[in-house]
Amino acid sequence: MKRIVFLTVAVFMTYHMIAQTPKYLNPQVPIEERISDALSRMTLQEKIKLVHAQSKFTSAGVPRLGIRQLNMDDGPHGVREELDWNEWKTANWTNDSIVAFPSLTCLAATWNPALASLYGHSVSEEFAFRGKDVMLGPGVNIQRTPLNGRAFEYMGEDPYLASEMVVPYIQAVQANGVGCCLKHFALNNQETDRFSVNVNVSERALREIYLPAFEQAVKRAHVWTIMGSYNLWQNVHCSQNDVLLNRILKQEWGFDGALVSDWNAVTDTWQAATGGLDIEMGTEGWGRKLNHPFTYDDYFLAQPFRELIQQGKLSEDVLNEKVRRVLRTIFRTSMNPQKVIGSQCSEAHFDACRQIAEEGIVLLKNSSSSQPLSGAGRKTPLLPLTPEKLAGLRVLIVGENATRSLTLGGGSSELKTLQEVSPFEALQQTIEEANKSLPSFERGSGVGLQGYTSGRALYDKVDEVDPAEQQRLHDEAIEQARQAHLIIYIGGMNKNHRQDCENGDREDYNLSFGQNQLIADLAALPAPMVVVTFGGNPYAMPWLNQVEALVHCWYLGSESGTALVNVLTGKVNPSGKLPVTFARQYEDYPYVKYGQEAYPGINKQVHYREGVFVGYRGFEKNKKRALFPFGYGLSYTTFRYGKPQVSSTAEGWQVEVDVTNTGSRDGKEVVQLYLGEEKPSAENPVKELRGFQKISLRSGETTTVRFTIARNSYQHWSETAHAWQPVAGNLKAYVCSSAEDVRGSVTFK
Repeated sequence: MKRIVFLTVAVFMTYHMIAQTPKYLNPQVPIEERISDALSRMTLQEKIKLVHAQSKFTSAGVPRLGIRQLNMDDGPHGVREELDWNEWKTANWTNDSIVAFPSLTCLAATWNPALASLYGHSVSEEFAFRGKDVMLGPGVNIQRTPLNGRAFEYMGEDPYLASEMVVPYIQAVQANGVGCCLKHFALNNQETDRFSVNVNVSERALREIYLPAFEQAVKRAHVWTIMGSYNLWQNVHCSQNDVLLNRILKQEWGFDGALVSDWNAVTDTWQAATGGLDIEMGTEGWGRKLNHPFTYDDYFLAQPFRELIQQGKLSEDVLNEKVRRVLRTIFRTSMNPQKVIGSQCSEAHFDACRQIAEEGIVLLKNSSSSQPLSGAGRKTPLLPLTPEKLAGLRVLIVGENATRSLTLGGGSSELKTLQEVSPFEALQQTIEEANKSLPSFERGSGVGLQGYTSGRALYDKVDEVDPAEQQRLHDEAIEQARQAHLIIYIGGMNKNHRQDCENGDREDYNLSFGQNQLIADLAALPAPMVVVTFGGNPYAMPWLNQVEALVHCWYLGSESGTALVNVLTGKVNPSGKLPVTFARQYEDYPYVKYGQEAYPGINKQVHYREGVFVGYRGFEKNKKRALFPFGYGLSYTTFRYGKPQVSSTAEGWQVEVDVTNTGSRDGKEVVQLYLGEEKPSAENPVKELRGFQKISLRSGETTTVRFTIARNSYQHWSETAHAWQPVAGNLKAYVCSSAEDVRGSVTFK
């Protein structure tokens, strides 16, 4: 009897407690009801505090009501080290070291949506463990120019590829209760004059090239927050642009999350209040201009916004709409009972980092050497460097990036990793195991880490290069190379200012610090040579015909050396494909012929004169053959494509093709589907990427790859109708191994 009474009392008390819990605190109540309930309880000042920063990386909650704040932090390649609450300097924590994941260009180069999902899941677990609610990333701005200092954070030059890779990334992150803040919306395609340049672009190019990845992230991945960009469009800053944010993003696409400004991107209270901005972050720069102490209450969406409402110049409904979006974000993240606890620096995360890095590495060249290595005949390609080839060799490793940390620097995406395996460290172990002797090392060129200080590296400048020091490093490398049997050069770019770094573009298309001359001089020596480059952008290769092998690595993160050596030695068969076009010369990029007006702009006005002909679309239109085309990448095996077939289905059409691994190794191939008009008109690209599949085949194995093409899926934007219109007439489907390597085509109506 006592037991029954006790249970009855317990049930009654539990019911009574639930009944007394406000709706907004009850996760069982539909989220829109929770939002309305919370909003009804808030004062005007509490609402105002929700829509602007309260520290460098947080926006306020409502402590009185138990509504938590939003903790944000930079991504997307890992959680940034902790900074002080109010200062751009590190907090000097000892427990904020993380896994540095590969750059998003590397992820795009995998052409593997499953790895995008693995990436999102892994990195969000680290954000959750650090108590972060919103990850500032990923980025999907299109790589229009190879000089863009921030292109390494993005997913290449093609909107379809970027869309297909970013959707599973976002879905995996948000499944763990961490919000993505997709950036930078929109048209942030250069760092030069990024705070003030106005982008002039056709309506069609905007819709077909620069917006699709954002649109798919909203409609398919249901991204929870988006970051506005610094630049202007239609002469209005994008973080407070009514047409871009209200009309396109929120009304047309149905985005229901919060629009967050980039840090110091807001310039006007009225425009910010009415132009679609929901959370204003990082506006301290404005205070310096006003020459007075500047607090968070002085933000454009703080006291000035409240005064407009109190004076009756703006309706409180404008504020309420913003608060609804912020509360929706809070309930999805910081007050989400399903948010994972997460983990940091787990073995699974390092393993994910290595897998993504291995599949993103792109083998660009692999020819035989006139000086055969032991265990290899003259006709054998130089790579892979098997233990048999390495046995007994004197190996020289040259290049600053063999030992330099490439997780530091770069701007807001800088990382403090728990461990970073350098290429030299991994190669040293492998070579020692193969031939019982250590490789030699020469830096050859570079500037080390001069000018880099943690916290605000995007504004740090690299010290002037000493020509005498550069010559000494060059000469020492050449002298050592004369005695070598094999040269492995590891260079490319780094994350210093004016290379791959926020707030500045590269100054030209060449590798810096005299690397072109150094590589050419090393290649002129008898020893065969492998060139390994890191970086987020294409670059000139005047020495390409002199070297036997070329591998491009992007930025690989914590497992950099391990992943690289696994590919170089053949433990992993390379399968990465380029997400960007490598031109023979800078002048071949489609916008260049239009002069400075097209890049970097004149009088803060830049004109995208090439329209939709960005990247491979423009190369094909202008009949320019790429040095290495979009979608290109070699393997240690070979693949044969059969004749593609097309058939009609209820949904549209199905294109299928047999692919066979004709080599002696197991390997992966990216089968690419491009669509175009049978008789392309001058205003349309010859073909555009509309499908891809990454397949794994054992030696001798054949599989059938099938692509489904939905009816009316191939459309162009009409600037007359201001809407999408299907292409009339016959279409042509191209089955390709790269944008320039067409393996077969079929035509259908």
